[in-house]
Amino acid sequence: MKDIVVFGTGPVAELAAFYFREDAGRRVAAFTVDAAYATAATFAGLPLVPFEAIEARFPPASHDVFVALAYTQLNRLRRAKVEEAKARGYGIAHYVSRRATRFSTFEEAENQFILEDNTIQPFARVGRNVTLWSGNHIGHHSTIAEDVFIASHVVVSGGVTVGARSFIGVNVTIRDHVTIGADCVIGAGALVLRDIPDGSVLAPGGTEVSRVPSHRLKRI
Repeated sequence: MKDIVVFGTGPVAELAAFYFREDAGRRVAAFTVDAAYATAATFAGLPLVPFEAIEARFPPASHDVFVALAYTQLNRLRRAKVEEAKARGYGIAHYVSRRATRFSTFEEAENQFILEDNTIQPFARVGRNVTLWSGNHIGHHSTIAEDVFIASHVVVSGGVTVGARSFIGVNVTIRDHVTIGADCVIGAGALVLRDIPDGSVLAPGGTEVSRVPSHRLKRI
């Protein structure tokens, strides 16, 4: 099994390296970013090398790449770096937690990042370059298209379709057989009961701060 070079120097990259080492038993050899952002020689105790020059030290014959970016540009940047690494001959790693529940119908795919406590029911499909943060429910016969980012504690009911490049925030609930179009942003806590078209934004309001300060509350 090849060593891994992780693209990124943010919290997602540091977490990815941790999960690969601690749960998947894979060796992370280095981190990489575009040269303009390689402002140090190391990151998280490992070499940090410019992406433009990784072949010299970490060639594709002995290394895979994992792109550990969040949902910047609605996941397009993550996908672009995956495609660039592939074009340069690298295999693309993926991570599926051993603490995630999935069945024989599940197919792993390149650059998936599926964390602990996800439940992926039978006949659900999860595409390439999808991030499922911890604690989600992906219902039976649902389809998560490529390049999607789903935050934590999201309920995707049965027969749902989530379109490519969409972002689903924490604690979202999606009713069964709903289709969410491509390039959608679904804000934290949204309840989605009907189909929504491509490019939609759902932004539920946050809880307002009470005008009564905490020290004036009774029985607290």
